[in-house]
This record gives sequence, C-alpha cells and structure tokens, in this order.
Amino acid sequence: MSEVSTPTKAANAYTAMGFLAMCFAVVGLVGLFALFAAPLPLQRAIAREQTLDEVLIALHSSQPQAGLVALKDRLDDSAAAFTPLPANVDEAVAHERVAMRARLQAESNAVSSRMQLMIAVVTAMAAVFGAAIIGFGRR
Repeated sequence: MSEVSTPTKAANAYTAMGFLAMCFAVVGLVGLFALFAAPLPLQRAIAREQTLDEVLIALHSSQPQAGLVALKDRLDDSAAAFTPLPANVDEAVAHERVAMRARLQAESNAVSSRMQLMIAVVTAMAAVFGAAIIGFGRR
C-alpha cells in the first residue's frame, strides 16, 4: 500500500492566497469591462452629432429627401424628427441635437449605475468567497 502525502499548512496557505488573488482578479476583469462599456454612449453621441451635421447639409441641398434617406440608418431614433421634412431645418436640427443629447445622457447614467452596481456586487462576492475559503483552510 502506497503512502498518500497530505498537503502541508504552507501549501494550503499558498493555495488560499492564490485563490484570493483570483477573486480580486475577477473584480479587476469586471473593472476592465467597465472601461470599455462606459464610453459607448459618448461615442454614440459624437457619431450622432456628426450625422446631424450631415443632415443639415442634406436638408439645405437641392434634394433633401434623398439625403435623409441615405442617412436614415445612421440617424436611428433621430430619424423621426425629420419625417415629414421640417419647414425650418436649422431649428429642427438644433431641437434634435438637444433631444439626442438628453437621451444619450440618460443612457450614460444608466450604464454608469449598472457598472457601479456590478463592480460592488462582484467585489463583495469575491471578498466573502475568499474569506470563506481562508476560513475553511484554518479549520
């Protein structure tokens, strides 16, 4: 019968430290995800601002309807502001800029709140789980 070696207390401590390090690494990965997700509303707002500049040019052209059709996909929810063609195009674009900024600001606030909640929950879960594992290792 072969002898089975039992892990030493030092080996258990290194295992527990490694596990706790992984718990915090998970939190770091969540933070890394937040770095990529948080700027999305700003990037969308910048792209929409550029599209609204192009809408203004299209509405002042000789064929405004054709220009709007070409930009419809990029306008997304702003497209409804230009159907039917507005009488005062400058005022319509300015009004849509304000509305678009408000919508994307609300989206940015929602993303920020979800990220903060996600980081807090994952941090708490990792801390509790790590403490439980270290507590089991001491018994």
